[in-house]
Amino acid sequence: MKNLHWKSEKYYSAIKILALFFGTFFTLSCSFEQPQIITVSGPISDGEMGKTLHHEHLLVDFIGADSTGYHRWNKDSVVAKVLPYLLEIKQLGYKTLVECTPAYLGRDPELLKILTEKSGIQLITNTGYYSAVDAKFLPPHAFTESAEELAQRWIEESQNGIEGTGVFPGFIKIAVERKSLEAIHEKIVKAACITHKATGLTIMSHTGPAIPAIEQLEILEKNGIHSSAFIWTHAQNEPDNKKHIDAARKGAWIAFDNFSEKQLNRYVKFALEMKKEGLLQKVLFSHDAGWYRPGEPNGGEFQGFTGIDELLIPALGKNGLSQQDIHQLFVLNPAEAFKVKQRIL
Repeated sequence: MKNLHWKSEKYYSAIKILALFFGTFFTLSCSFEQPQIITVSGPISDGEMGKTLHHEHLLVDFIGADSTGYHRWNKDSVVAKVLPYLLEIKQLGYKTLVECTPAYLGRDPELLKILTEKSGIQLITNTGYYSAVDAKFLPPHAFTESAEELAQRWIEESQNGIEGTGVFPGFIKIAVERKSLEAIHEKIVKAACITHKATGLTIMSHTGPAIPAIEQLEILEKNGIHSSAFIWTHAQNEPDNKKHIDAARKGAWIAFDNFSEKQLNRYVKFALEMKKEGLLQKVLFSHDAGWYRPGEPNGGEFQGFTGIDELLIPALGKNGLSQQDIHQLFVLNPAEAFKVKQRIL
């Protein structure tokens, strides 16, 4: 009987292990099938993202990585300045704003928590480094550490939150110069690739012309990452729409994100051409506007986020885009672009 009891315990232990294994497998499978979007307040489903501005800024500090820090601004003053602009877009039906200010350029997760709580707008922040503008916004360790070491810093933020705030990044923000990539930019892009593989976070790269965009996509391919993990930011600075079409056909997101009234016709023509090519599902539009500017009186001049609703969306409708097309651009596309999932070749 004693031996039988031991065999029974061993049998049930094996059953528990198998149950735990299959339960974990089932949970991971469900997570893979239902990827989430990570906001400042926590994860949401893609269906909860709603109408979205995918590239805006609430605060940017251009003083440089060697001098910036939370001492440069007063959170209450920033909230007083910025909150009305968030409430304004809430009235226009927006549910989410992607805040694209990276570390060492004014990223402040605590400030974003306050603003999302007061406004009801879901905010998404980032991890990653901005290596454009002669690397002015890179911390010293970015020059001495390897791509793997930099990636580990970003992976750490994704896994454990940013600076103990309980806020997690929802994407990777990097930046390169508007020319062929130099070694420092290649390292930053490679670090973003490593981070994507470990976290599933989408890579948004301040880019501009096609040359650096194509080179970045080549780095992604070398690292086994599908182009759909990449948002080509400031793509409006590339005049040849054939370059946009080629990148979109590979899966990349083509972001025209510096909207203003003087560019209205360009944006409308681009949307119409992408629809004609069957690629409207790869287009993102935003203002790249804002923002509170530390060091300037009352935070400087703030550019609001209403131009797209006031000008672009009506113009798109007048020129033949349907309500479903507009829903695609401002609801479905951002939700797909910012889903946290590995996009591997």
